[in-house]
Amino acid sequence: MKTRKIVDKILEYSLIIILSILVLDVLWQVASRYLLASPSTFTDELAGFLLIWVALLGAAYVSGQNQHLSIELMINKMKPKNAKVLQIIIHVIIIIFTLFVMLIGGIWLIYTRFYLGQVSASLQLPLGYVYMVLPISGIFIIYYSIVNSIELATKLKTKEKIS
Repeated sequence: MKTRKIVDKILEYSLIIILSILVLDVLWQVASRYLLASPSTFTDELAGFLLIWVALLGAAYVSGQNQHLSIELMINKMKPKNAKVLQIIIHVIIIIFTLFVMLIGGIWLIYTRFYLGQVSASLQLPLGYVYMVLPISGIFIIYYSIVNSIELATKLKTKEKIS
């Protein structure tokens, strides 16, 4: 699927860039503390914010690659057809959870942070920008769950027609 490869690449490059900035930030934090004896004031806060973005976008990417943490004991003991149906049900549950918690809840969190005018202590960055990763990663997770469900349903239909 061409669109999926494009989405994968967008996430991969975004994660590489964010993780690179995180590494440089932490290196500067250590260098300024131990080599210059003058600790930087913003690096700790920036590292925390970048870690939030890496974790949530990384979770979306891993979800899309079907490499997320899962307990497959039940799926491994089922017939292939039933296992695919269960996987589709799991994807639907993931979509519902992500829609309400990450998308709707994330948008509400962003709105309230901007409305209340909350800014971070060191960077003076509006916290709405920090939390913007919630609905962004939620959109990616929903997209991947829909695509994975369609692929499973297609495999399920082709197997049913062959039988």
